[in-house]
Amino acid sequence: MIKTKNKSPWAWVPSLYLAEGLPYVAVMTISVIMYKRLGVSNTDIALYTSWLYLPWVIKPFWSPFVDLLKTKRWWIVIMQLLIGAAFGGIALTIPVPFFFQATLAFFWLLAFSSATHDIAADGFYMLGLDTNQQAKFVGIRSTFYRIATVFGQGILIILAGFLESGTGKEPLNITVDASPQYQQETLYISPYTHPGEQAGELHFLMDRQSVQIGTNTIHKDSAKVFLDKLKELNQQNGFVPKEVENTAATAKNEQSWWTSSVSQPLGNWIKNTFGEAVSDANDTATGNIGYAIVSLSKKPEAGEHIVLNTSMQKGDASISLEEGERLVFDESNWDKPAYIAFKLDPKLQEASSAHYTGLSGNIPMAWSITFFVLAGLFIAFSFYHRFGLPRPDSDKPQEQTSAGNILNEFLTTFATFFKKPQAVAAIFFMLTFRFSEAQLLKLINPFLLDSKDIGGLGLTTGEVGFVYGTIGIIGLTLGGIIGGFVAAKGGLKKWLWPMTMSMLLTILTFVYLGYFQPESLLVINICVFVEQFGYGFGFTAYMLYLIYYSQGEHKTAHYAICTGFMALGMMIPGMFAGWLQELLGYERFFIWVMICSIIPIVAVSLLKIDPSFGKAQKEKSEGDN
Repeated sequence: MIKTKNKSPWAWVPSLYLAEGLPYVAVMTISVIMYKRLGVSNTDIALYTSWLYLPWVIKPFWSPFVDLLKTKRWWIVIMQLLIGAAFGGIALTIPVPFFFQATLAFFWLLAFSSATHDIAADGFYMLGLDTNQQAKFVGIRSTFYRIATVFGQGILIILAGFLESGTGKEPLNITVDASPQYQQETLYISPYTHPGEQAGELHFLMDRQSVQIGTNTIHKDSAKVFLDKLKELNQQNGFVPKEVENTAATAKNEQSWWTSSVSQPLGNWIKNTFGEAVSDANDTATGNIGYAIVSLSKKPEAGEHIVLNTSMQKGDASISLEEGERLVFDESNWDKPAYIAFKLDPKLQEASSAHYTGLSGNIPMAWSITFFVLAGLFIAFSFYHRFGLPRPDSDKPQEQTSAGNILNEFLTTFATFFKKPQAVAAIFFMLTFRFSEAQLLKLINPFLLDSKDIGGLGLTTGEVGFVYGTIGIIGLTLGGIIGGFVAAKGGLKKWLWPMTMSMLLTILTFVYLGYFQPESLLVINICVFVEQFGYGFGFTAYMLYLIYYSQGEHKTAHYAICTGFMALGMMIPGMFAGWLQELLGYERFFIWVMICSIIPIVAVSLLKIDPSFGKAQKEKSEGDN
């Protein structure tokens, strides 16, 4: 048995996986929001932050070093200190003139440190718990990883916004009301005359008390022309910088050999043979648009820039901000009209509203403090885990660490992975178990949003946020936790087939939704809950098998390689899922996804698993330890 010095898993598993999730969210999500608030162009944000995912993709290549050098416990504590240092570096460099280059460098440090921390944490999970505890806590660790995601995307962003609101001018409050009673048939930009300088503190002026938008739809071309005109006016008046055109998108439109010779002919055959007839209903309509004009009450001081960042505070997500998210006022444009435009989801028919707030605080300082909070949190994590993590006897470094020995062990780690019993069946399972789910996952949100005439459910953006972002997350979390506890009672072998069937058969809920397209939001919520619960329950078997296959020498590095195959198994099916759906339509696409379930069923049937793995061994006495 594993000796863990009587440390309860509840004392360290939740905190360890909070620490695993937060840096990933910071790199993938928080960085994008921060750069947007600081005025970096969308082109640069998309280009440079996309590359930050690379360390998680290639982490299997240095996972053997985590196995060979020092202990997993040491790697966890040191990486958390390094992650804290990277957060601190970001915080310190946000106010500097070259902040984009400097913070990106620290984000790279953060990404590599976090990926290394993931390797060590997952390895320590297998060393610090026996197989029964691993099964029991697999749902708990996933839950706290998701909590880290919510904390990063919610609480930290709220903190930054609170700091912004407390350091700038009086916030600009914008209420957007949507209703069928507002008759708005044409889009028109009314002339604007500034009322002149006003006494008192400098503040924002708005030309109307609230933005009222009719729920009638308008033509897509008209909407695009109108929004383009507002954007052009904001650029002309210096509120918004002109972005460089994407040369890749404006390159000459020529079909590649692959498109003309392979994908297009194959796509036409699939569409003509298996595709469903989709009505050519009017798809030229889109949601209505309303706008407000903002200016300043007086001229700012020479050289002073006042940045207005507007975002939703509460209300219906079906009312979106389309133009004017970030506006920069100075002495040259303070009395000119700056346009903030809002657009309705075309499926919104009843009265609704949303409240937006424009903040003009010290944005660099707000984000610096936010990242200092993260830095302090990870220093606290490091010190807590320095004393709070158990000390399993199996967590020990390689005894001989010469350069030749390290190279030999590095090569041996990969060689032994592929020489394990049932290696071919295991790798086939890792690559294909999520073959159906990977395709479904890419199309759930588009299916919920797309109109009924093209096979979707026609939900509004706000309804999708509730259905999938709330009910779905609850189902997923409950399924994962219950899956962990039942696997801990009966073992992986006993629950492998029930969990596999749970994960695959619940896809039938989307076959039902695609065929009947129910109007009832309650029915849709129940179906999404069932599918997500089934996925969370079934995914437990997948995670436990990765742990099972990684057992033995080099388990940390082998688990990292397993997760690499998992990522590949998600990436490849997801790449062609949208293409297939467009050819088949939603109804037949979901039937196709169900047919694809045969592949993971075949993969599971090839596995041979020790019946005792993950199962509580009550018959063992203390002397067996």
